Amino acid sequence: MNRFGKTLLVLALVGVVAMAFRVSWNALRDVATAVGADTTGATLYPFVVDGLMALALVATLVLTDRADKKFALRVLAAYTVASLVLNFVHGLVPELHGEAVDWTRLADWDPVNWLLVLLATSLPVGSIYFGSDLVAKVLHHRSIDSADVEESAPIDTERSTPDLPAPALTPVPAPVGQEGADRVEQVDSQAETAPVDPVAVRVVAADQSAPRRVTGRVPEAARSARPRRTANELMAEARQLTESWSVEQLTAEGIRKTLRTSPEKARMLRDTLRAERAATAEPEPLGAAS
Repeated sequence: MNRFGKTLLVLALVGVVAMAFRVSWNALRDVATAVGADTTGATLYPFVVDGLMALALVATLVLTDRADKKFALRVLAAYTVASLVLNFVHGLVPELHGEAVDWTRLADWDPVNWLLVLLATSLPVGSIYFGSDLVAKVLHHRSIDSADVEESAPIDTERSTPDLPAPALTPVPAPVGQEGADRVEQVDSQAETAPVDPVAVRVVAADQSAPRRVTGRVPEAARSARPRRTANELMAEARQLTESWSVEQLTAEGIRKTLRTSPEKARMLRDTLRAERAATAEPEPLGAAS
């Protein structure tokens, strides 16, 4: 049902309740006059009974706790039955239908008359007690919901970046063959060049407990556009870029930053280049000169 239909339904309900209250108002006013209420009290008496019924109905719709909802339903049922009994008595006693209703008996038998008078006079007192209890439950329910929302709100925005938990790193198994080497090279290059976002680190750290969904093979369009370098191409590029370097400058960290490769490959290139420099710097044997 759309919003317009819901609005019409609520308006129709309000109209039916208003007309039903007007019909019940006449009987409850006459009963209140019969038990000794003055003109003002008899006029307000129907609002005490039927008004609490409406309040209990609203509380039943608002409250979510099972015990509180059951209590509101019991109050609604009790006051509905009480209003029905008083309307029934008004229809049975002809003395209550006069133009100027005065104090009179609600039943010929004394025990029944006493019970009816007790019922009619106790409803205002019950409205004060049950109405206050229902309103307190509704207000307490609202305050608890607000507190839950405030407690569940994220508070990581006030934490500094060093205090954030570090994400767990998943070890990558060693590849086999040229295809595996190229794949590790691509992963290392992406990890070295990608900027670190503190917000992304926070999200990854928070989602470590959730099971990861299998995504399958990465499509070609989503892969890096950087060309893959073979071992020979990487060695040739290293020789070209480090040709003017001294032996002391041939460090794994310097090679890794210059070539943008993994630390393992940088150490392998350092050892190879130093070995080549050492072989070139060795003097020729004396027998070879003769």
